[in-house]
Amino acid sequence: MPGMISKHFRKTHKHARLKDALALGFGFHNGNGTRPSKKEGRQNFHWQSGFQSMSISEVYGEFRCGKTQLSHTMSVVAQLPRSMGGAEGKVAYIDTEGTFRPERVGQIAERFGVDPDSSLENIAYARALNSEHQLELLNTLSKEFAGGEYRLLIIDSIMNCFRVDYCGRGELADRQQKLNQFLMKLAHMAEEFNVCVLMTNQVQSDPGASALFAGADGRKPVGGHILAHASTTRVLLRKGRGEERVAKIQDSPDCPEREATYIITNGGINDPEKA
Repeated sequence: MPGMISKHFRKTHKHARLKDALALGFGFHNGNGTRPSKKEGRQNFHWQSGFQSMSISEVYGEFRCGKTQLSHTMSVVAQLPRSMGGAEGKVAYIDTEGTFRPERVGQIAERFGVDPDSSLENIAYARALNSEHQLELLNTLSKEFAGGEYRLLIIDSIMNCFRVDYCGRGELADRQQKLNQFLMKLAHMAEEFNVCVLMTNQVQSDPGASALFAGADGRKPVGGHILAHASTTRVLLRKGRGEERVAKIQDSPDCPEREATYIITNGGINDPEKA
């Protein structure tokens, strides 16, 4: 165990230096594939079934439901061979909250029998400083995606910078206009380069919200109708019993509305029966 801990600390320090040097753009931690889809009929969670490429999938929920842990897990799963449910491609990760942890990627990689260093080398990471920078990073990725090596783009989380930059009601119209511009670019990239886009989102309380956009507890994802229409698939994450969490498909053109349970382990998001 001491060797494993020290190895993870080296990754953390290495990542910190790299992030300082590449704060305004992407940097590596140093195939075209068929798109996977979410399998139906499962009671427990099976993230390896994947999210569809050429579309935007949104995962939203309250604090400590596993949104960032899911992002870390999928950043490894996307690199796996197709025989293991992966897409055999590289991953781009836009971090708007400063919650990306390379040591977590290393732990998840070890769960799947993947070398942690190799896994990190296949992730292009950037910290978005504001909403304008977030859009600039997307434009930068357009050039990188042209090579066809990337299979997954993660944005964790989509609304954080927009909520900070446009914080008053008087700025709501401007925020939604900029958000729409970003989402249109995102959708175009997903289709043009055959990549899967996975974005996490926060929730807010709205007792008067319609059932279409809010859960039974009156909470709804941030971003309004513009974000709702941009997301092909929407998955709600919420707390369950004990350590269990619940994922519910709220909107999908391929799957009916259903729920599944999962837990957060050292190896990332996992099925409770397999952990």
